[in-house]
Amino acid sequence: MNHSFNVRVYGILINEKDEILLSDEYIKGNAITKFPGGGLEYGEGTLDCLKREWREELEQDIEVKEPIYTTDFFQISAFGDGRQIISIYYSVKTVSPFVKTVKLKPFDFDELVDQAQALRWMPVNELTGDAVTLPIDKIVVGIIKNKQPHHPTH
Repeated sequence: MNHSFNVRVYGILINEKDEILLSDEYIKGNAITKFPGGGLEYGEGTLDCLKREWREELEQDIEVKEPIYTTDFFQISAFGDGRQIISIYYSVKTVSPFVKTVKLKPFDFDELVDQAQALRWMPVNELTGDAVTLPIDKIVVGIIKNKQPHHPTH
């Protein structure tokens, strides 16, 4: 049994149209939907990690705003390596133009290869725990939904 930790850092980006950015990814034979971000590297702080991940995956510079959630329960890795997952989520704001292609339907990969990624926007009012795959992300969806202002329907 691998008794080590895997620290993950994710960004929550909501645009001016009240849409949230999701990342569809193909990892080790699994199609998953998650928030953009990735693994903390040794010697790196969480803010630097998130900025690096967004530059690598989204070719975008971000400003990290306030923390949203840090895992507060035991969660084993979904990928069977036995590591304990600790995920840290921050709200982020773009400071460079959004240049990546955005897809309209889930899992619309250009090529189905390991580490394939497709980004898409989802209206926050349509966001549910079922929209994301990972257990900790589902908790974060609940937090995001509880923080959103409620707009009366006309």
